[in-house]
Amino acid sequence: MAYRTINGVKLYYEIRGNEEGEEAVAFFNGVMASVNSWSLQARVFERFGYKVLLHDFKGQLLSEKPEGPYTFKEHAEEARLLMKELGIEKVHLIGTSYGGEVALRFAIDFPDTVKSISIIDSVSELDEVLKLFIQGWKDAARAGDPRKFFWDMVPTIYGDAFIRKNLKMLEERAMALEKVSSDYFEGQIALYETFLGDVYMTDLLERISCRTLVVCGEEDILKPRKFSKIIADRIQKSEFAIIPDSGHVTIFEKPDVLNSLLLGFVMKSSDLYAQ
Repeated sequence: MAYRTINGVKLYYEIRGNEEGEEAVAFFNGVMASVNSWSLQARVFERFGYKVLLHDFKGQLLSEKPEGPYTFKEHAEEARLLMKELGIEKVHLIGTSYGGEVALRFAIDFPDTVKSISIIDSVSELDEVLKLFIQGWKDAARAGDPRKFFWDMVPTIYGDAFIRKNLKMLEERAMALEKVSSDYFEGQIALYETFLGDVYMTDLLERISCRTLVVCGEEDILKPRKFSKIIADRIQKSEFAIIPDSGHVTIFEKPDVLNSLLLGFVMKSSDLYAQ
């Protein structure tokens, strides 16, 4: 397992694909996830010769979990420093949910290093419903019952069709969560507090100058399309896509549709494939 200490915090990372590739793609995880959550997307970019970077933010499963809350600016800076240590100067960012919000902050703070960003099921501000959802997650994490925590999350993040078709897989994920380290929930609480206190960046989005793809699941009740529309409307070079029959976890629910969107967008934003 590979780690780098960035700003005093051990971050877990993986490099996949063409390690000598001129074009790099970095995937930023959703809040509860780890690097393996991108397996359906990363392999596509590996096949097309991209250098692929995955890492867990501080507070996530495989990275160190210092006391929080943190800031999205810290996450972005730590990701940038990790890339510099690994020799990645310019990058395409793909982030889902919390990871999309870190990608937005990264593009705001480090515009010269970003070739494109793809933002999936993310927000740049909160409403009262979203606050209540996340407060409920925080309370469930504090209770420390992995199975109850997982099943409390399921209806807020997955669409109805996906749940009905994948109950066995979801049960396996609930069982896997029972085996995570005891500090997992401490990290989750820190990340939820970070989200609630620091995700507001709508007024800064006009500073993003790179090509941007904004994607949302049509049935996302956690972060519905109005939030994605806010992001797309405020970024000049943006494209907006709604994926039918998908809840919040589009990377799992509609991987084939999403992968086609992501690959096409990143390729047309890449030097290797520029017309």
